[in-house]
Amino acid sequence: MAAREFTLDDLRRILVEAAGADESVNLDVDILDTDFESLNYESLALLETGGRIEREYGITLEDDALSIEHTPRKLIELVNAHLKTTG
Repeated sequence: MAAREFTLDDLRRILVEAAGADESVNLDVDILDTDFESLNYESLALLETGGRIEREYGITLEDDALSIEHTPRKLIELVNAHLKTTG
């Protein structure tokens, strides 16, 4: 069975489900290297996002992972690293 991969589309979906989308921010463009604060996602929204990622993907993220991983690219890389070790 192929390992599951966490993608930018997965992150976009979970961000919107967890915290909604700010109409002034276009999540459909290349946001990989845009920090979450610029995307208008603050700490509470990111905590909810992290919880949803953990539940959906069956992984455990470090408590401070979302405060350290400031961009979608870094968060996606972190989640995929966890998936490789658990898959």
